[in-house]
Amino acid sequence: MGNSFTAGIGRMLIIAGVFLVILGLLFFFGERIPGLGRLPGDIVIKREKFVLYFPLATCLLLSLLLSLLLAIFSRR
Repeated sequence: MGNSFTAGIGRMLIIAGVFLVILGLLFFFGERIPGLGRLPGDIVIKREKFVLYFPLATCLLLSLLLSLLLAIFSRR
């Protein structure tokens, strides 16, 4: 356990912190991004006293973008 262990933990904490900042910015500015959350494929069911909103297409798009970003940054 020595320096390589602590360096690995430090790198993991930095990556987690950057991820949390990006996630926080997405939540903060998410409504201002045009079209996000209202894509074709997002499911909206409205009833008398009930609304179900499941952003399926938005989730798939964000998953694809995050996968591409992680693939780019994980190459050394």
